[in-house]
Amino acid sequence: MRGYIGRYLAGLAAVALLTAGCGGGAAEDPGAAAGAPVTGGKLTWAVETEPVTFNPHQYAQAKARLLVWNSFEALLTHDEKGGYVPWLAKSYEASSDGKAYTFKLRDDVKFHDGDRFDAAAVKANLDQLLVPGYAPGVTSTQLKYYAGAKVVDSSTIEVDLKQPDVGILDFFASPQGAQISPKSLKSPNLKAGGPDVVGTGPFILDRYSKGQEVHYKKNPDYHWAPANAGHQGAAYLDEVTYRFLKESSVRVGALTSQQVDVIEGVPATEQGLVKADPNLQFSQHLNSGTAYNYYFNQTRAPFNDIRVRKAFRDAVDVDGVLQGVYRGTATRAWSILSPSGPYYDASLEKTYGNDPAEAGRLLDEAGWATRDADGFRTKDGARLTVRIVLSAPFVRDKRDILAQAVQAAVKQSAGIDLQVKVVDQGTATDALNKGEFEVFDNSRADTDAGAALTLIVPKGAPINRHGFTSPELDAQVAAGSATSDPAKRKEIYTSIQRTLTDNATLLPLYAPADQIAAQKTVGGLGFEPTAGVPGSAYNVWIGK
Repeated sequence: MRGYIGRYLAGLAAVALLTAGCGGGAAEDPGAAAGAPVTGGKLTWAVETEPVTFNPHQYAQAKARLLVWNSFEALLTHDEKGGYVPWLAKSYEASSDGKAYTFKLRDDVKFHDGDRFDAAAVKANLDQLLVPGYAPGVTSTQLKYYAGAKVVDSSTIEVDLKQPDVGILDFFASPQGAQISPKSLKSPNLKAGGPDVVGTGPFILDRYSKGQEVHYKKNPDYHWAPANAGHQGAAYLDEVTYRFLKESSVRVGALTSQQVDVIEGVPATEQGLVKADPNLQFSQHLNSGTAYNYYFNQTRAPFNDIRVRKAFRDAVDVDGVLQGVYRGTATRAWSILSPSGPYYDASLEKTYGNDPAEAGRLLDEAGWATRDADGFRTKDGARLTVRIVLSAPFVRDKRDILAQAVQAAVKQSAGIDLQVKVVDQGTATDALNKGEFEVFDNSRADTDAGAALTLIVPKGAPINRHGFTSPELDAQVAAGSATSDPAKRKEIYTSIQRTLTDNATLLPLYAPADQIAAQKTVGGLGFEPTAGVPGSAYNVWIGK
């Protein structure tokens, strides 16, 4: 494997040298060549990730977000500064004690099946989310303090909380808070979603071929876009087809040969080619939420010893690994939170890592002082082995190659045997549920840092697979969700980041980013405010 990584990184370096001197590049406004918006036409968009479900309540893949917002909508959306803009709601008001929110709803919205959107529909969605086993990750985090909802009248709903939680607004602006037709909530295919599970969005999902593509047609009645959507009225495009092309070289090849109009997920090795093509445009944006992190399972050996956790962290030259895999296109992370967010603690930068001597000292001290014939550290005859299991549907940005590069680094620098497996979702879930891992990877594209931390940090949280808990941390996460004061939230989240760093709970790697490349005839492409992921096709057109 070490030889393979060396050859791979050398190949990347050669590509970088070939593309570094290329001219061209995207214009300051990548879509300027498309001209003024044009109504009509069919667009084909190649995407890296096929959704595991089309039900927004079950949403878990950041790469699927652009599909969710084609056919589903929420009460609120975000502006560029992380604030809230009315969408299906016309307005909202919080009670003086922060334990109730009253939403005034639009009265001119219809679901794709013809049913009217109203307060009863919102309550039906909330009731469905509380059904045992339906969306446990939502009820244990985003709706953790939800106490109930009251239909005041057809256009007014009151949401009550057990205690103040500003995160409830983020929920009502998230895919999990998107509105599904009450009729669809009774569908036998509800969890999987698809053509018979409908929303109110500008497009209607009418055809899905597993493993191949999903097709949307324009909702001709649509006229309730939020104020920051780019335009009002129906979508410009008549149809959009998303093709599932996992391999980046295949996506780029489909774009350069004009088989598709747009692609997302353009790796470092292909960006020079795209930027140099005068017929193409390129843009990118950092995601919000958390960084892409490796978390250490502290509930079992060897990472129940903080010295081993710190040694693993010190054994990796993250900058070097990222340069090798992403050729200068990745943004280094130093904390659980993405450096693109307002609560990121920049003081953590360069405070740890890339210290093989210290890694060796810590492992010697922890009793891993001997090595076997393959150069791996041992103790009492057992090899220092740790496992990471990657779920294939969630592998993006060449994270499998990144894992192999980290694998080579920890072996060379510290004699740690990192075993990497890329498996199907069921196998990965089973391994995680059984605790058959020592490292797990995760990134979140949550628009609110508090939502991400609530999922990962507290005791019993859905993604707290690292096992590190403390009453103080739990209280801090709760306090961050209870206040809307940015200064107080910054203070709280800074403390959490430093605690996790001191505990060596994780190894931050990079801030996830999304890239879009397209024919220059395509206009209106962009990224979702705050989240930084590609936007839906609502504002997209094909120029004449």
